[in-house]
Amino acid sequence: MNTNSMKTVFFMVLLMVLFIGLGGILAGRTGMIIAFVIAMGINFFTYWFSDKMVLKMYKAKPVTESEAPELYSIVQRLATKGQLPMPKVYIIQNPSPNAFATGRNPKHAAVAVTTGLKELLTADELEGVLAHEMAHVHGRDILIGTLAATIAGAIMMLADWAQWALIFGMGDDEDNPLGIAGIIIAMIVAPLAAMMVQMAISRSREYLADQKGASLCGNPQALASALRKISAGVQKTPMKANAATTHMLIMNPLKGKNLANLFSTHPPVEERIKRLENMAYA
Repeated sequence: MNTNSMKTVFFMVLLMVLFIGLGGILAGRTGMIIAFVIAMGINFFTYWFSDKMVLKMYKAKPVTESEAPELYSIVQRLATKGQLPMPKVYIIQNPSPNAFATGRNPKHAAVAVTTGLKELLTADELEGVLAHEMAHVHGRDILIGTLAATIAGAIMMLADWAQWALIFGMGDDEDNPLGIAGIIIAMIVAPLAAMMVQMAISRSREYLADQKGASLCGNPQALASALRKISAGVQKTPMKANAATTHMLIMNPLKGKNLANLFSTHPPVEERIKRLENMAYA
């Protein structure tokens, strides 16, 4: 089993453990059984349909070659060069510049870009961004990112569940040794766990995708220039995004800097640009 497969299994098991644990806190043994059934269902739908959920979340629309010839041509050229199946191409009607890749594997991959990204970048810069996303497809880590997005969202749902349980006094179940205190702990720990799930998608994969993408398009400077423009564009026009999916995009779509970059799902853009420029000069 390769590293990404092991990560996939880890995330699925993590989701099940969190659901079962919180089910036990809320409703004892009965809650654990119900949570087990729910977790199995979520794992199944996450694996088969999470990519469609993420695309729908961002209102991404599939486009054909005749509808977006330049975009389609770039993706097709990169897929051929990288010896990858042609992914489906999507456009998101949003002025904020961003892009992401999703799917179970290279045969079922999709790349999506915003209208803001297309309008902001030159053809070479756009190719650099798409090469970065194709690098994620080539690295077979798109399923990991999609699973993490769905799981992080599910964990946040658990936090809401615990809050309502506290309001309606479910913590008084005699099978629950932690009682109300356990629910309060769950309300605090669940959001932190969601953050850790996203952080588990190591930021090093963005560095690696930058490097592979730059090699694929043959122009590290173009990708560096694109990242610089996207960073400024996101600050100027933030994107309304689900926090559980921000790690999937090429740039954090939320405005502002995260606390000392400690809890950021993306490495500092300045460092990414620096590495790409060094690669170009080398």
